[in-house]
Amino acid sequence: MIFYHGSKRIIDKPIAKGSNYDNDYGPSFYLTIDYESAKEWACKNNEAGIVNKYSIRNHDFDSLKILDLTGKDEKTILTWLAILMHFRKVDNSVKTTFKNRIDWLEKYYIDVTQYDVIKGFRADDSYFKFPIKFIARFLSYENLINVFKLGNLGIQYAFMSQEAIEKLKFVSYEKCDQEYVGRYYEIVKKASEQFEIIINQPLDDNDTFITDLMEKDNE
Repeated sequence: MIFYHGSKRIIDKPIAKGSNYDNDYGPSFYLTIDYESAKEWACKNNEAGIVNKYSIRNHDFDSLKILDLTGKDEKTILTWLAILMHFRKVDNSVKTTFKNRIDWLEKYYIDVTQYDVIKGFRADDSYFKFPIKFIARFLSYENLINVFKLGNLGIQYAFMSQEAIEKLKFVSYEKCDQEYVGRYYEIVKKASEQFEIIINQPLDDNDTFITDLMEKDNE
């Protein structure tokens, strides 16, 4: 298996918990199997960055304890949301206004430190509005799924443990072409435009909202 990491520098010796605590799944080493996405991330800061390439043998990867959060079933989606809310920075106004909903989501939280690798949707600062809108009841569960189907969020792999990191082999690095500078923000803009189309659609009485899920859970 081949993985990529977009960065401002060469990373030939990854660190298991080298990222910020408030990333999607906490401190980890985040990778993608999408070469183009890695280039876009590498050039996120308006300069041509570096794409680091790594390999891991299939049987080594399969031997790791992996949490897959890319399923579209209700429990998986709510678990993904609960993990995001646990690690991401959330405005105090949101925490206060929707405390009961956030508290309810917390029961779906899974301790990610017990896993070697987390596979899940990406929800960086640009995309974090999707789950926040869902919690605020401006986005239905069905439309949250539609956002995933559009492919806007992308898939990332968080290598959590030292054991997982040690199975990664640094292969090479490549400096990105200048044409990739700024492309990340073009993708964010397009995703935001698609999101606005979804969020501005009339509410469907048949759709399911977070309050409906909470009520069903209490029946």
